Amino acid sequence: MVHVDATTAGGTSAAGTTAGGTTAGLVHAVLDSPVGPVVVAVHDGAVTHLRLPRTDGSAATDDVGERVDPADDAVLAAAVGQLTAYFAGDLRDFDLPLRYAGTAFQRRVWDGLRQIPYGTTTSYGALAEAVGLDPRTTARAVGAANGANRMAIVVPCHRVIGAGGKLVGFAAGIDRKRALLELERRTVGGPDLLF
Repeated sequence: MVHVDATTAGGTSAAGTTAGGTTAGLVHAVLDSPVGPVVVAVHDGAVTHLRLPRTDGSAATDDVGERVDPADDAVLAAAVGQLTAYFAGDLRDFDLPLRYAGTAFQRRVWDGLRQIPYGTTTSYGALAEAVGLDPRTTARAVGAANGANRMAIVVPCHRVIGAGGKLVGFAAGIDRKRALLELERRTVGGPDLLF
């Protein structure tokens, strides 16, 4: 998986927003999935957003540019293809160019999320330690960075759970988090989830 710098040439941010507030060049597709409509957006050759459905089940298409046929953009087509394979249980590791939009601390945490193996979970404290931070003082900040992740599934924030094994902190809803973890558990043949 390739990480692209957060700002592109010409002053356009990772989200494709220019100084005038438009989303020039940002396009998206909506993929039907077992957890509801998933929105994937790309700008300038990199994935910028991957959104799970809102808690009411609707597609989260605000501020992700024009909806297009995935075949119209090579990166968008690759993202839709890889997500389809993920939901079918046929893909464990994504190979997509990503464009983060966040602080250096957030990017550090997101890179750490990408290191959590498919079909496993970790805690916020363990994630902090894995990226070289003191979990006693940074676990909450790591949780906040996890919550600011704009590329669900590809940057697998769903694999982070509470220290006691409880499902916590998922903007798309705990039921969707459970469903993603269950999908991965079934694929790897792991034990039943305890939460």
